[in-house]
Amino acid sequence: MRPEVRSAVERVLEASIQNVKVVTGGDINEAFKVDLSDNRTVFVKANASADPAMFDAEAHGLKWLGESDALRLPKVIAVDPKFIVLEYLQPGSPWTGFDESLGRGLANLHKKTPKGFGLERDNFIGRLPQPNTPMSTWAEFYRERRLRPMTERAARAGLLPASVVEKLERLFGKLEQMVGIPEPPARLHGDLWGGNLYVDRRGAPCLVDPAAYGGHREIDLAMMKLFGGFSIMTYGAYHETYPLEPEHHERVQLYQLYPLLVHVNLFGGHYVQSVDSAVSHYV
Repeated sequence: MRPEVRSAVERVLEASIQNVKVVTGGDINEAFKVDLSDNRTVFVKANASADPAMFDAEAHGLKWLGESDALRLPKVIAVDPKFIVLEYLQPGSPWTGFDESLGRGLANLHKKTPKGFGLERDNFIGRLPQPNTPMSTWAEFYRERRLRPMTERAARAGLLPASVVEKLERLFGKLEQMVGIPEPPARLHGDLWGGNLYVDRRGAPCLVDPAAYGGHREIDLAMMKLFGGFSIMTYGAYHETYPLEPEHHERVQLYQLYPLLVHVNLFGGHYVQSVDSAVSHYV
């Protein structure tokens, strides 16, 4: 841990740091398990080059999702432009019924309808800015706040061939007919891949590192299927708790386009072909 971060953490927590252990797993921030002189153990994420709004946006997302009381998320202890201090979740092994508990919890999270499609503030997905200014319909929001910004960013950087950009533009003009039957907005985690699912010491599912906003619930489920790591029992319990429309499976690749475009902007490479394959399914 950098000396300036260490001293700042001690100052805001009003306790001295007794022990620091590096926690691995992320590729954007440094992460640490920190033991304090007042017998607390906390989790610290730090990034000297972070956007000044990034950690505050994460804190807001955790609190906003936590209002649902549907799944456990780490409590926010302190926020600084260069770090965030969170409740330390002692790791454990999944209990019997873990997958079903996750499915039911996610369904109940999605049932907690926010005010609209979007959020009262912008945030980040990974290290990329994520605009959240609300729009009146999901099709508008998905096009103008999700797909178009990431497409334009990738095109400016020379990461997407013109042929793929042209296919995406054609898709944009058809979204109103493709996004499914209108539903109320869901409270979304927004970056729900297996690395952001955590098991606490009781064996219960917890969610971390959100890119939260109000949107169509199928986008969280599509993200879960993109890289795998979630049991069929999770999806079954979700469907029992909050049934999906019969045609939902036809939209999985549509809703995987956004995280795929994010990965193009972050990593390039073979994700370009994945975007081309997904959009070609619809145009």
